Amino acid sequence: MARRFDGKRLVIASHNPGKVREIGELLAPFRIDITSVSQHGVPEPEETGATFRANAELKARAVAEATGLPSLADDSGLAVHALGGEPGIHSARWAGPKKDFALAMKKVEEALAAKGMSDRGAHFVCALALAWPDGHVEHFEGRVDGILVWPPRGTQGFGYDPMFLPDGHALTFGEMEPARKHDMSHRARAFADLVVSCFRP
Repeated sequence: MARRFDGKRLVIASHNPGKVREIGELLAPFRIDITSVSQHGVPEPEETGATFRANAELKARAVAEATGLPSLADDSGLAVHALGGEPGIHSARWAGPKKDFALAMKKVEEALAAKGMSDRGAHFVCALALAWPDGHVEHFEGRVDGILVWPPRGTQGFGYDPMFLPDGHALTFGEMEPARKHDMSHRARAFADLVVSCFRP
């Protein structure tokens, strides 16, 4: 059985303001004091893991140890089927040091064009790791499938959202209102498991 979270403070192990905001919105019903790692002056560790899960755990453990508070880390990304799963765990790196996701989306489109691929299938993956200062870690994962569109559509969300059209929907994640995206995104699915396992009475 998963360990229940009964604290009042939680550090989000991310310097990505869009991700911190989205996580904060998902956890708002639990009245937890949520801070980002940047507010504690703790740098994110280098992501050296080979999987989303490994990178999420690495970040959560490092921040929990540095702050003495429970920490929640998210490692997520876009896996493009015709590109062998890339950019995958390197999704943020494709955006370069300036985190330019317009550039990252263009790189994905150019890579597909260079391969002459008609398969535009892709999926988003979100791995969550909730770590306590004593070293205990819980893991959760969510996935949502879809196709890639070009040009990107919408200004909502962040990252690759404007080029991702989830299966069964007419709007990209970039066009969806946040509440609608929260109902069915990869992050929402991982959070649903997290909440049931660690936050419910």
